[in-house]
This record gives sequence, C-alpha cells and structure tokens, in this order.
Amino acid sequence: MTAPAATGTAGAAPARRSRRLPVRAPDALVVAGYVALAVLLTLGQWGRPGRLFHQAGDQVLFEWMLARAARAVTGLENPLYSGELNAPDGVNLMANTSVLGLGVPLTPVTLLFGSQVAFLVAVVCCLAGTATAWYAVLRRRLVDSRAAAAVGGLFCGFAPGMVAQAGAHLHMAAQFLVPVILALVFHPDPRRVWRHGTLLGLLVAYQLFLGEEVLAFLVLAAGTFALAYAAADRESARRRAPALLGRLAVGVAVALPLLAYPLWFQFFGPGHYRGMPFHAYGYQLDAASFTASARQTVLGDDHLPGLLAPNPTEENSFFGPGLLVLAVVIVIWLWRRPLVRALAACGLLFALLSLGEQVRLDGTSTGIPGPYRLVAELPLLDHAVPARFPLVCVPVLGILLALSLDRLRPGAGADRLRADADAGAGADRLRPGAGAEARVGAVPVRLLWGGAVAAALLPLIPTPIRTVPAWPVPAFVAEGGWRAHVPPGRTLVPVPPVTGAGLSPAMLWSARTGLAFPAPGGYFIGPRSADDPAARWGAPDRPTAELLRRVAETGEVPVVTDEHRRQAVEDLRHWRAALVVQGGLHHGDPVRRTLDALLGPGREVAGAHVWDVRPLVG
Repeated sequence: MTAPAATGTAGAAPARRSRRLPVRAPDALVVAGYVALAVLLTLGQWGRPGRLFHQAGDQVLFEWMLARAARAVTGLENPLYSGELNAPDGVNLMANTSVLGLGVPLTPVTLLFGSQVAFLVAVVCCLAGTATAWYAVLRRRLVDSRAAAAVGGLFCGFAPGMVAQAGAHLHMAAQFLVPVILALVFHPDPRRVWRHGTLLGLLVAYQLFLGEEVLAFLVLAAGTFALAYAAADRESARRRAPALLGRLAVGVAVALPLLAYPLWFQFFGPGHYRGMPFHAYGYQLDAASFTASARQTVLGDDHLPGLLAPNPTEENSFFGPGLLVLAVVIVIWLWRRPLVRALAACGLLFALLSLGEQVRLDGTSTGIPGPYRLVAELPLLDHAVPARFPLVCVPVLGILLALSLDRLRPGAGADRLRADADAGAGADRLRPGAGAEARVGAVPVRLLWGGAVAAALLPLIPTPIRTVPAWPVPAFVAEGGWRAHVPPGRTLVPVPPVTGAGLSPAMLWSARTGLAFPAPGGYFIGPRSADDPAARWGAPDRPTAELLRRVAETGEVPVVTDEHRRQAVEDLRHWRAALVVQGGLHHGDPVRRTLDALLGPGREVAGAHVWDVRPLVG
C-alpha cells in the first residue's frame, strides 16, 4: 500500500536522477499499457448493468459515494454529510469511506454516464494511476533503465493485493499519490524546503479524501523506512535530516488548517461514532499465503486462497515462492546499499505484522505469538486491519525488482562507478567491490536474471476481476414512476430495507438514479444510537427490516400477526415512508406474500411490486 521507498536518499548522484526527464514516446507507451491492462481487468462490467464485482456490497457502497459526491458538487451541498441514506437520521460521510478525492473530479463522468461507469473509471484510474506514478518516480529518482522502471511500476500497480482491493475498496486502491508524497518527503535536494513542504501538505490533505487508511499506512511505513535508513547510513541521514524535517514541518502547517474542520466533523459531527464495528485483529493472513497464488491470477483458484485470507478482497500477500526467493537474492546482492537494507527491514516488518496476534500456517494455529500483538493497542494501529499490512510490501518488492533490473543494463556498472565518484561521501559511496558489480552486465547474466524475473512474475499475471449477477433497478424506479407517489419529506423504501453490513437495494437504486430519493437503511458505519456512539454497521435494526430480510434469505413465509402489522406501521412511520417497492429477489414470491399480509395487497408496476403506504402511516 505504502512504499517508503520513493526516495533519493540512497540513490547515487541524486541531483542527476532527480532532474526533470522529458516525456517520450516510450513513456507514453508504458502508460498506455498500464491503462489497457486496467481496462482489461474490468471488462466483466463495461456495458453490463446487471453485473457487479464479486464483493457486490462494497461496489454498491462506492457507487453511492461517487453519486453523492456528484450531487454535492452540482447542488453545492455539504459533502461530509448526507440525508439521502439512513432516513431520517442521515450518514456522516467523513466518518465513512466517501472517497471525495475521486468522486469530485469524476463528477462529469457520473452525471453523463452514471455511477457504474464512474466506478469502473475510478478502478482504472487507481490501478493504472498507481502504476504510472511509481514508474515516474522510479524513472526520475532511482533507476536509469526505462524497462526496469516499467516493470517496477507494473508490479506496484497490479500486484495481486492491488487487484483484489480495486474490485471492492477504492479507498485502498487509490495509491497514486503515495509515491509522489514519498518522493517529496525524501527529496535529496536540501533547497526549496518551503516549496516542497507546501506541495507535500497539499498532497497529504488530498490523500485524506482518497483514503485515510492508506495515509495512516504511509505515515507508519515512511517512519519505519526513515529509521531503518538512518541505522544503515547514519552519516547520510544526519546530513539530510534538517531538510527532511523542515519539509515535514511546512507540510503539517499547510495540511492542518485544510483538514481541521473535516476531521472535527468526522469525530464530533452528526452521526459520528467511536471505535469500529468489528475486531480488526480477526482479519489476519496465514503465513502460507505469501507463497500461494491469489484467486485473480492465472494460477489462482477459489479453494486455497479462501483458507489463507479472511476474504477475497484481502488477498494482499500471495506473492508466490519465486518472487520471494528473488527478493532475498536481490537484498543479498545489493546489501551494501543502505536503501536496499532499509527496504528489506520495512518490508519484513510489515509482512510479519500481517500475521496477526497468533501465527497460522496452512489454516492451523501454530501457537506462536505474532508481532502484531505488541502494537495492536497503539494509535493508528489499533484500527488497522493486519491483513492489509502486506500492501506495504508491494512497492518494496517493486522497487527491489526495478533496482536489480537496472543493474543489468549495459554499462550500468560503469555508470555506477561514475555516479559514486560524483556523489563522493554519501549513501552509496565508492567502495571495494564496486568493480565486481560492474561486471554483472554481461549478456548471459542479463538474460539469466531477466528470465528469472519473468518466471517469478508470470504466475502473478492478473485475470479480469470476477463479477456476479445483480438484480437490475426496476423500471418503476429507474424511469421515475415513483415520483408521483413520494411527496417532499417522505421516503421510498426498497425491499428488503437493509440496515446492516449487506448488499443494500436502497443504495444501489439510489446510486443508479443519482440519489433521486431518500431511503432508509444502507451499508455504512454509524453510532448504535443517539446516546451511544459505539460503532455498528448501518442503522439499528427495525423489527420489520429483520423480518423481511429473514424471508428474503430463507424463502420461508412467516405467520403474520396483528402485532407484526402494528410494528410494520410503526417502522414505516419512523422511516417516513410513502412507498414500499420490491424489485427482483431470489425469494421474491415469499417476500411479496409477506408484504401483502403486512400492508395489504400491492400492485405490479413496471417491473416492481409497489405498496402505497401513505394511508397507513398518515
């Protein structure tokens, strides 16, 4: 996720490598390749409104967030809060993954083509954008070989964990600012502290509106890398510390005023909550996952990853044995470089943290305490999902690959010697044995190492993100037939009215219609009640919502009593309902019969069963 490695602190001749490089046709081809691959991975949904990515509830959540951002822009509304969901109480969007950093710039796409297309464009931007950003930073700051930078960027943007997250969690996949932020933090030029610090503060503020969890991981990983690098090369770290600390100070001074009100709103505004609705420590990875194949790779299947990761979205390791062996070889090969030692320390630490409080191997607990238990109660880490720590390893591995491939470029050894001589005393100063590194550019060695890298990466080639069928929005809703029956201040209640962590028809219909109507329930995190800020999924369950959800899941029609009918009227009044609308469901007929028994006979209109409840609720 975060890669504390976009740094010139250990690159030879940093002034040379940080110069502005002209964009050439090969660079454009690399970026076009990234975009083409990202589009290929999303092909299962383009032009298919009846399909969703496999974690359907998460996609619906982010489609709704993108639609809400567009609504806030065009209506000049508060983007941090919405009353269109969880009626009548609303939702604190700043306290949820609202991805305003994606939703606001994608407003024209959302308005012109709808929330599904906007979501797919966002996925493409996250994957290809992250790969492109790493390619640019690698090319300018760490390697001279365009091919090496292209391979490093490809892995950073399309590793198994990135593809797994992109199909469901836009806030985790949106990492295209991470390498830029790191490049500013660790910039080798001691001048322009104010300029770089100001830009750093602006980018950090923007990253908060892309994903707070990524920003938290970025802070932790950058701090870990800085400490590891300082231990590896104290002289260089001491020389560059004043400029680095100056940039950080300016960045904090710029970011804090911009983020003060949004953070206040998140933690103290309407609908705020405390804690998390789940135990983060339960989401850990099996140690065997690091050498296994993820589902969405050419060698992947559904069985083994299901045993080694908490769910398909959290397959964040799964690097395969070949790549891990190569990483060890690279670290040994380039061990003299402080950059490599710091990268190795950072990657290893975050890999170990992902194993949780007790290490599991092949689905069985080993009884060995995991290092996560030592930090589980610390700020920033107490809410972090351990299974996501290996996302830090992704760019660490990508940078190591790029560094190794760059060493095999013809003439790389001679360039390295000249660079060391130019740099003088520093991170990778001229040293005994440098001449030996110069000889690794021989053609047979280049071919052998290139083949080894290809063999390690080929099993990780991603496959298109899997999709599942979804019931389309009924024409009665999509075409606006409901408008004549829902006056201002009243709501449309989709069936079943999901109020917890599940696929919510209310959110899907609302997103696909541009938030045309307010609805109860939804998939979000909020407080348990007005008096209890403890976090929970969705709104507190209403008895009628629980009843209808149970029928939709089991297909069993209950015996409806007068008490059920009385409770239904009370719940509908709480939701300020005007219409109850049932679209397609797997157990649609049992649900319809239950609603007829609760509310009286409904009628079929344009692909939906509709109950006008205004006479019941007054």
